Amino acid sequence: MSSLSEIVIEMPELFSVEEAGHFREEVRNYILGGHSSFLLDFGTCRFIDSTGLGVIVSSYKKCVETGGTIRLTGMNDNVRKIFELTRLTHVFEII
Repeated sequence: MSSLSEIVIEMPELFSVEEAGHFREEVRNYILGGHSSFLLDFGTCRFIDSTGLGVIVSSYKKCVETGGTIRLTGMNDNVRKIFELTRLTHVFEII
């Protein structure tokens, strides 16, 4: 069941291994609750590591399986560059 409303998730300032588990659980709980479309707000995020990228990608796959999606917004140049270097700008809608 896909929800029409998009859930906004504020990304932490440093999105690395410590925060990745919490993010995975938060998205999982929303999906179990019937929500499958998310907007990740990177407005205050200054850094993302490979674990952070991996958990976003795996969450994206789960969202797509349930008819939803993940969109990204508010990226600074450093965070955007990580998504560009990993070619994830071709996967995610960035607004």
